Amino acid sequence: QVQLIESGGGLVHTGGSLTLSCAPSGRTYNMLYMGWFRQAPGKEREFVSAISWSADSTVHADSVKGRFTISRDNAKNTVYLQMNSLKPEDTAVYFCAAGSRRLRIGAHPYEYDYWGQGTQVTVSS
Repeated sequence: QVQLIESGGGLVHTGGSLTLSCAPSGRTYNMLYMGWFRQAPGKEREFVSAISWSADSTVHADSVKGRFTISRDNAKNTVYLQMNSLKPEDTAVYFCAAGSRRLRIGAHPYEYDYWGQGTQVTVSS
């Protein structure tokens, strides 16, 4: 019913930049916020950043503040994650997610209802 498609992952050297995109399809009218999580092999899924769909509110993990920027384009129904000054520890599969239950932005996986398939980001040292 709802699909989230991520794109923009790839391989970059330390200090480089990548921009991830998340384009939803289907019945997205009830989405209240969208965000990004990441998961490295053997690690827990980690919150990265999120933005409300109709407001300017954003939430960022401390580990990416000052380096990552989340933005939205309502006309295109697309959310972007601009990642700058990338570090090897940023290497992970990045998942786009959307929440529909809460007005406040969630920072935990259980607060999101829809998930993309993930896109690999690899930062070489």
